[in-house]
Amino acid sequence: MARGTIRYWAAAREAAGLAEEPYDAVTLGEALAAARAKHAENQAFADVLRRSSFLVDGQPVGSRDPDSVALPDGGTVEVLPPFAGGSAGGRGGSP
Repeated sequence: MARGTIRYWAAAREAAGLAEEPYDAVTLGEALAAARAKHAENQAFADVLRRSSFLVDGQPVGSRDPDSVALPDGGTVEVLPPFAGGSAGGRGGSP
């Protein structure tokens, strides 16, 4: 069993009510299931996890099954919800 840290960003941090918490899991799937259980009464947290992408020690998980992503001891899982914003049209300057 590996131990490490889950870091929440933006809407994930707001929904979790904290910036980070420890994990004790073999896979990303196990760590996320434990986090969901810990925040079971918080539907906003479950919703944001469903929409989020994840990094494990800076490496994108992408479309891999979270149950197939091994977690390292002392590692960091970043929970990145979809980000909104940006400039209109995506380019600076005059129209």
